[in-house]
Amino acid sequence: MAILAECRFCHNKQTVKNKVCKCGADLDKAKRSKKIKYWISYRIPVGKDEDGKTIYKQRREAIGKSIEKARDADGKRRVQKRENRIFDMLPESNMTFQELTDWYLGLKTVKKLKSFARIKQALKNFNDTFENMVVGNIKPVYLENYQEDRESQGRAPATIDMEIRIAKTMIIKAFDNDMVDGRVLKAFRNVKKKLKKGANARKRTMNIDEYLRLIDEAPQHLKAFVIVAFNTGMRVGELRLLKWSYVDRVNNYIRLPAEVTKEDRQKNIPINHHVKKELDSLPRAILHDYVFTYKGQPIISAGGLKKSFKTACKNADIPHGSKTLDGLIFHDIRRTVKTNMLTAGVDKVHRDLILGHSLKGMDIHYMAPDEDTLKEAMDKYTRWVDGQIANVDQTVDQEAEKELSG
Repeated sequence: MAILAECRFCHNKQTVKNKVCKCGADLDKAKRSKKIKYWISYRIPVGKDEDGKTIYKQRREAIGKSIEKARDADGKRRVQKRENRIFDMLPESNMTFQELTDWYLGLKTVKKLKSFARIKQALKNFNDTFENMVVGNIKPVYLENYQEDRESQGRAPATIDMEIRIAKTMIIKAFDNDMVDGRVLKAFRNVKKKLKKGANARKRTMNIDEYLRLIDEAPQHLKAFVIVAFNTGMRVGELRLLKWSYVDRVNNYIRLPAEVTKEDRQKNIPINHHVKKELDSLPRAILHDYVFTYKGQPIISAGGLKKSFKTACKNADIPHGSKTLDGLIFHDIRRTVKTNMLTAGVDKVHRDLILGHSLKGMDIHYMAPDEDTLKEAMDKYTRWVDGQIANVDQTVDQEAEKELSG
């Protein structure tokens, strides 16, 4: 066991006996001005190997800028180790879930996640119950009770599973950084999901007749959104963040950068004549570069189209909502596109590349279609869509003739 001093410049942790750091910093001067951060270092047993020998793991604890507190902490750990009170030596022995959450949400890698807002809210919900509980005291039964309580509050199984999953991810991160031990991680891994596999999978698609009725009833800003979605399969988030600078009019492609896509990689989507016509009809704002706008402002908020989409569905006599029988939600359009591409004869690799789904197996290494091939796949899909629209128009004309003749 040892007390270490951290250099304020290179952050090297070294024995407190050093007067000068290897980077040249004067450690004695930094100690006198209390600009040195102290750590204690010790080993604890974490298990045994195949031969029955004890396996030790090195741990370090940040103490602060007081050498006296570092000496006290070092002495405390020595006593605990001598008395074999190993569990008392673990950080989670006095760390609460709220303290762990504050650490996790402060990580740069977590802050930059696109789902950061959802992670923050899920952990807030979790900490409404576990906020002041010491992390090391968690038991599987506590998590099971949490699941039952959330369900009694009317929360969907998928929502409950998401909250447990996000809390579990936080615990795994803490475990990898030696902040919690395997007992805590085990508690989360032993909890079963509330949602059975496949039980929450949606299968709703939108037929051509519904599509035409929807764009007839949609206001202009929503109409353009729906038409581009139905002809590209783009996600609602990709559509909201679409900029004119991403539109390659020369080659008729939408080129989405990695920071816009869910997959965090660039995606190139061919533009057909329906999309081209719609983009040509849209006004271009002076103060920003976003394609889809409402009253001149970009539609970049997650709920920016929910109300108008719901109203358009109602006016088009289309059931709306995930909790409504046969209800339609905007994401169903993406499923519709992939289903229609299959019907149109577009092969799986091209469907996946256009929609941004990951290739599987050896396709990852051997399939690299050029842009002309992707355009041919989009043309095949477009011809099918055009044929379906023509069939609906023909049926409408025939019914109108029957009414006139009758």
